[in-house]
Amino acid sequence: MGQRLPEPSVESIELTAVLSALADPNRRALMGELYRSGEPRDCGALDRCVVTGLSAPTLSHHWKVLRESGLTRTVAEGRSRIISVRREDMEARFPGLLGAVLGAPVDNSAG
Repeated sequence: MGQRLPEPSVESIELTAVLSALADPNRRALMGELYRSGEPRDCGALDRCVVTGLSAPTLSHHWKVLRESGLTRTVAEGRSRIISVRREDMEARFPGLLGAVLGAPVDNSAG
């Protein structure tokens, strides 16, 4: 298991930070793909399939904003960064918000 990068506690996630993070169309696209997939993903692979034309530092900044707002969890595994949506934490703090903003997640348990 890798090292988890710093993130806010559930109690300290602020609605204004979450909405500000999701206001940017590139961050919303990254979050939407991650949320609907329902799986943790390597941010490098996700970057290439969701947004184009952004530099690596810009993408890194977008992921940092999402993590620091409390929307995502990042685990560093070597040179990879595995990103996941903090679904349970966001539901506990702001029920229904992610589904309303990002759309329904994929049900990976369906046969």
